[in-house]
Amino acid sequence: MSKRKICVVTGTRAEYGLLYWLMKEIEADKNLELQLIVTGMHLSPEFGLTYKEIEKDFKIDKKIEMLLSSDTAIGVSKSMGLAQISFTEAYEELKPDILVVLGDRYEIFSAVASAMIANIPIAHLHGGETTEGAFDESIRHSITKMSHLHFTATNEYRNRVIQLGEHPSRVFNVGGMGIENIKRLKLLSKKALEDAISFKLNKKNILVTFHPVTLESTTAKKQFQELLNALDELDETHIIFTKANSDTDGRVINSMIDEYVEKNSDKSIAFTSLGQLRYLSTLQYVNAVVGNSSSGLIEAPSFKIGTINIGDRQKGRMMAKSIINCKPSQNQILKAFDRLYSIEFQEGLKTLENPYGNGCASLKIVEEIKNIDLKNILKKAFYDIQFIGVDNEN
Repeated sequence: MSKRKICVVTGTRAEYGLLYWLMKEIEADKNLELQLIVTGMHLSPEFGLTYKEIEKDFKIDKKIEMLLSSDTAIGVSKSMGLAQISFTEAYEELKPDILVVLGDRYEIFSAVASAMIANIPIAHLHGGETTEGAFDESIRHSITKMSHLHFTATNEYRNRVIQLGEHPSRVFNVGGMGIENIKRLKLLSKKALEDAISFKLNKKNILVTFHPVTLESTTAKKQFQELLNALDELDETHIIFTKANSDTDGRVINSMIDEYVEKNSDKSIAFTSLGQLRYLSTLQYVNAVVGNSSSGLIEAPSFKIGTINIGDRQKGRMMAKSIINCKPSQNQILKAFDRLYSIEFQEGLKTLENPYGNGCASLKIVEEIKNIDLKNILKKAFYDIQFIGVDNEN
């Protein structure tokens, strides 16, 4: 019996970290063959050429170049078109049995659109989530409709995928992928982390990760400046920045980070990419994740630390009690810090439970993609939910 070929696509450092253990499980299974396609930010010098880190862990079967020299709307759209052409050619050569993708980024949309046309079954991870402040929302739900197997992070998200018309027998709640990293990685000690990032931690420490809100025009600079103004008011606090991704206006934020760190080198440091080990190790020793990244919602609660979630980028996602939502203004951000350090809030963190599961997602996913019958998987019927008591007259 020939091995089932499972093709995984990754385009960003964060997504690769979430897929790492799943790829390890696929690689270790005698009935499966791992194929790996790397694209997007991994191949960009500006974002650290992170494909070189991937090559230490896995064999890369294909590198799909995208035109990422521009972060404008036109540039991103052109990148998507180029990627779709290249993915089509890669699939023709690799002939995967199942394509596995995670999340909601535009390069993943291109990968999935090409696979759908090529009649390749698609397994989508982390569908059903909502992020009302970003066009990721529309991309994620579009990927759901093009996919045939769904692995969600919570039951609420599973129900939303079913609401989108996907059959319940093809939708599996496996928990958040990030939780597995926390359980399976041997994280660094405080001293080892300080050595690894060449930065001494202080009495208080925060990790800042802020991305553009893609459905709002020309707000990246203004919103991030409000955050920087608030950071200037903090006492005895060291700041670790991780830079923005390649979304529209990402460069604006990154140049502002560089300028801030240059002026405040005594208390701040910036990284294009910390990598999963250093990133998760950092979460052990900071007081909070500050910004608008999904990691503040998904991974941070497992470390029993607070998250100051700024603005609407993550609006609609399931949130633990450790998440402090605030508007992108200096005053509101400082109020959020006051709450973060309050005795009541800190006491509440001690009994915090992460709503994104127990960290066994990869094993559950491998079991399904290994055993699912692919014979008629491409033919999907829309699964109608029977709404009771809905007024259809208006």
